[in-house]
Amino acid sequence: MKALKLLEIIGSDFYTGVPDSLLKAFCNCLMSKYGTDPAHHIIAANEGNAAALAAGYHLATGKIPVVYMQNSGEGNIVNPSASLLNEKVYAIPVVFVIGWRGEPGVHDEPQHIYQGEITLKLLDDLGIEYFVIDKDTTDLEAVRAMESFREKLNDGKCVSFVVRQGSLTDAAQVEYKNSNIMRREEIIRRVVRVSGADPVVCTTGKASRELFEIRETDGQSHKYDFLTVGSMGHASSIALGVAIFKPNVKVWCIDGDGAALMHMGAMAVIGSYKPENLVHIIINNGAHETVGGMPTVAANTDLVAAARAFGYPNALSVDSFEELDVALERAKRAKSLFFIEAKCAIGARRDLGRPTSTAKENKEGFISYLKEI
Repeated sequence: MKALKLLEIIGSDFYTGVPDSLLKAFCNCLMSKYGTDPAHHIIAANEGNAAALAAGYHLATGKIPVVYMQNSGEGNIVNPSASLLNEKVYAIPVVFVIGWRGEPGVHDEPQHIYQGEITLKLLDDLGIEYFVIDKDTTDLEAVRAMESFREKLNDGKCVSFVVRQGSLTDAAQVEYKNSNIMRREEIIRRVVRVSGADPVVCTTGKASRELFEIRETDGQSHKYDFLTVGSMGHASSIALGVAIFKPNVKVWCIDGDGAALMHMGAMAVIGSYKPENLVHIIINNGAHETVGGMPTVAANTDLVAAARAFGYPNALSVDSFEELDVALERAKRAKSLFFIEAKCAIGARRDLGRPTSTAKENKEGFISYLKEI
């Protein structure tokens, strides 16, 4: 069905969430209609943040909000759904729109397989009634589902539209770009060159795909890298754990702006412990590029000031390859925690591949390498 029609059927005037590639048509319609006008549309740091924003909207207006997400974000809404929104607590009604990655029987990436299996079960466990939208869903069927949902919403319950792959069409044409000049793949290539044989923990999405392809192209082993293909926002915490327990090894974390924002408290923990052997790099293009390009607030956030406030003793921002090269060499030699923000353009190669090894193979190779050094 058409994404704009789904917006009309739901009939809300406030939307918040975290973008998803399966919901790209839906997200682009929101951007085309509202942009990021906070009165109607807020792209949240994470899905729990979105659920709380939705609660605030309902408290202020008495109206029903919409929270959109990839199903990987269900974990982030478990707590607010159970202890804030639930009808046994505050009875705050929300319409969730969830992209169903990893649906059983549909080929997908390894990080989506188990999440896809439990997507509907989690909604059942949370007491959230759902309607599944597929390629054959008619407007009338969606209208009837929403009419049925109205009774639940009036009782302070939450409901959900679960969207199968390829089900929403006719996305508005929205161009996402910025004025930065550095490309992420080249940034990562230069990190690889300087890090050498040091272990690297890389965030989810295109960054990990690019790192994998760089190793392939250069004929290098993948044993140096842990590719955090899922668990968005947790790469820096994984890197902290590695750094603490391998204190004589320089550890590099390649992070993204959307990922860093999603669980930014991790930076406070890192800054508190100040591991001398950790380099934390946030590649900031101000966008959720991997899932379509919708903006993050990082484009207008002083990440260097945040890092310093969190306790990072070294923190700087670069917007050219010349500055990046100097910063990476400084980080390599530093005997203290180091933070680099690399301002990045939006965009990736159209022929960008995906890792050919399994997640378990990646883990086992990385563990074996850590034992060697």
